Amino acid sequence: MTRAVIERLVDWQDTDAAGHYHHGTVIRWVEAAEAALLNRFGLQWLFGQIPRVRYEVDYVDRLWFGDTASIELTVGKLGTSSVRYDFVVTRIPAAGQAEPSPATIAARGTLIAVYAPDPTAGAQPWPTNVAAALQETWTPHTG
Repeated sequence: MTRAVIERLVDWQDTDAAGHYHHGTVIRWVEAAEAALLNRFGLQWLFGQIPRVRYEVDYVDRLWFGDTASIELTVGKLGTSSVRYDFVVTRIPAAGQAEPSPATIAARGTLIAVYAPDPTAGAQPWPTNVAAALQETWTPHTG
């Protein structure tokens, strides 16, 4: 399974007036995990060519200022010209909390993007090397 895992500290600007993370923070973290995944395969050139067509998230638990969020992004399905990323955001409580609690799922969802290198032509089939990388069957040439 093709995946990336990153961690982010829940910073002050990630929270809202209720004191917990703002819903828009999750998409920034998911896209940071996507960048880590694409960079691993040298596919950062895809940015600007893979518009989002659907984003869905279930907010399951709260994240608070000072917590750490672990974001796991996996390639759930690779279509001819689309990719469905599945993600899980897990809360790792801040150190020094009075009653430490185990890590809990804070959010989970999907993000769907399509390969559209020419904005006027619509979605196009993935290049062979991109499809292979997203399925983790591609091995870059070395030497």
